Amino acid sequence: MSILTTTKAILTLFKLRIGVAMAATAGAGIAVMPGPGPTWTDTGLLILAVLLSAGAAGGLNHYHDHDIDSLMGRTSNRPFVTGILPHSRLWLVLFAALVVLPVWAVWRLINPTAAIYVFMGAFFYGVVYTIWLKRRTWLNIVIGGLAGSFAILAGTAILHPEPTPLAMALAFVLFLWTPPHFWSLAIALKKDYVAAGIPMLPVVAGETKAARFVLFNTVLLALASLLPAFLGLGWIYLACAVAGGVFFLIRSVSLLHDPAPGQAMSNFHASLVQLALFLTGLYLEGAI
Repeated sequence: MSILTTTKAILTLFKLRIGVAMAATAGAGIAVMPGPGPTWTDTGLLILAVLLSAGAAGGLNHYHDHDIDSLMGRTSNRPFVTGILPHSRLWLVLFAALVVLPVWAVWRLINPTAAIYVFMGAFFYGVVYTIWLKRRTWLNIVIGGLAGSFAILAGTAILHPEPTPLAMALAFVLFLWTPPHFWSLAIALKKDYVAAGIPMLPVVAGETKAARFVLFNTVLLALASLLPAFLGLGWIYLACAVAGGVFFLIRSVSLLHDPAPGQAMSNFHASLVQLALFLTGLYLEGAI
């Protein structure tokens, strides 16, 4: 096996794209909080801690779900399924280290509140969602989606450990974002989830009802994304929030009219656009 193949497998194992998104979310929380900014050292440490702990949670997801991953087209090429990486318990030691060590560093060098948020983000994705809820209830992604909320709270806590109204509003937006994002993907890939026996919302309720839930949740998300503008953020953030919310709403209405896989995947991509605009607005507000 080549070094390149092994490297790609490891990057896949740690779900690098999700980890980067989590780190960017934490960075947005740092950028937007009022007052003097943290040192570059503290900023880098916190972002790295979120990246590593999110990667560990992603790796645990691969490890725990390797049996059902083989039943789904989207996940059948994952490294534990193909055997590119051995399904060894030693990985669990590595995953634990990639959470414990960064959390300890943040606790000692920044503050305990930020460290707890970093830990909770990894815990909710790796344990609450993957191990406890994914195979048991359609609410799996609703509760497991708190991982994103903890990522942005970790960023806001770097200099403001107390839960400010702005920090809670941002966390609420991230909490509302995850269900329509993931349910759209689940509608598009319903056959995979049926084959694996995973009770995602479209599996237990059907595509049409799931599309209604997506639209309802997107309405709540679009409204909630306006709240930070009433808590101190300016017109740049508001413009980004409105643009992202309107675009996601339009796509969600189209999904309700035609809950087919193609429309569902378009809505999944629209959720990514909405998130990108939300985070961009936060970074731009923090820069002025």
